[in-house]
Amino acid sequence: MKRRGTIVMLAVIVILTIAGIWYIVVKDMEDPVTYETETAEMQTIVKETVATGSIVPKEEVNIKPNISGVIEKIHVQAGDYVDAGDLIADIKVVPNVSSLTSAKNSIAAQRTAVQTAKLALDNQTAIYNRQKELFDKGVISANDFDLAQNNFNNAQQRYRQEQVSLSGASQNYDIIRTGTTAGLGEYANTNVRATVSGMILDVPVKEGNQVIESNNFNEGTSIALLADINKMIFEGKVDESEVGKIKEGLPLEITVGAYDNRKFNATLDYIAPKGVAENGAIQFAIKGTLEPSENNSFIRAGLSANASIILDKATDVLAIKEALVQYDPETKKPFVEVETGDQQFERRDVVLGLSNGIFVEVKEGLSKTDKIKVWNALKAPAATGNYGG
Repeated sequence: MKRRGTIVMLAVIVILTIAGIWYIVVKDMEDPVTYETETAEMQTIVKETVATGSIVPKEEVNIKPNISGVIEKIHVQAGDYVDAGDLIADIKVVPNVSSLTSAKNSIAAQRTAVQTAKLALDNQTAIYNRQKELFDKGVISANDFDLAQNNFNNAQQRYRQEQVSLSGASQNYDIIRTGTTAGLGEYANTNVRATVSGMILDVPVKEGNQVIESNNFNEGTSIALLADINKMIFEGKVDESEVGKIKEGLPLEITVGAYDNRKFNATLDYIAPKGVAENGAIQFAIKGTLEPSENNSFIRAGLSANASIILDKATDVLAIKEALVQYDPETKKPFVEVETGDQQFERRDVVLGLSNGIFVEVKEGLSKTDKIKVWNALKAPAATGNYGG
């Protein structure tokens, strides 16, 4: 029994020895681990966040009529430039029957008042003439004559007032019936004119459409949308996770896809104080004024755009890839490994600056000639054997 146990132990020892020798031989046959290196380079690092939105005019003016009626003629179309005061459309008045009847009755009543005032004036004129003749002969006193003259003057004034009221009633009737009257052609309500200079963005009505005047009880019908296209802004939204990183005055870089991703400069000048829930997230509205384009490019209103909000920027600084940086497990300070010989490296502490998530600025610790270890080891590809027949 003892002899059998000894043989088993010797067999186990021999097997383990052979396995150990085989493992060492295999490991010696494997290719050694090699490390690639990279060098630092000059970069412009921009830290930014992106907002989606559109390009819209800074100020849009909605042209509405001051009188209800039917569009008789439109003098402009979308894309036209107009100056303040230019004619946009003519309106044919469709009078209100009740208002028209009331105006007619007012004219009739006023004509009666004029006739009554004329009769009173004729009567006072006759009295005045008789009293003057008697006064000249010394038959009546000066007080009696003054009373007659005063009544005559009052009758004249009354007659003139009634004539003016009749003229006003006639003008009011004309305005209700046609929208204008004699002597007021320049200010006719039937002429819809531009209130500011700019481009016509839209004409939502056609000739023959009925329109409603703008008043305290009705917004009125929009006849034209007018804006100065040289003053455009970006309107967009940012997520609540980003709104704390931005502030008014930051530069924006607007990218418009419709123009081959051409970029326009802008300045952030508004951040909404209150967010709005959209698709389960809180969004904050922002606005940025576009700077005038150097080549005066025409930017169409309503185009979709993306705004890169530049949070920080470092121009022409020494930078390396973030993936090259390692951190001390105890001090958490950054360092890199710099090549000192063939596949020989030493630790080099560095001071980092601005990062965009891919590249990071190196303020101290490296030069452009230093070769930095790519610390994720890369094995050489295994040799392919030749198998003959």
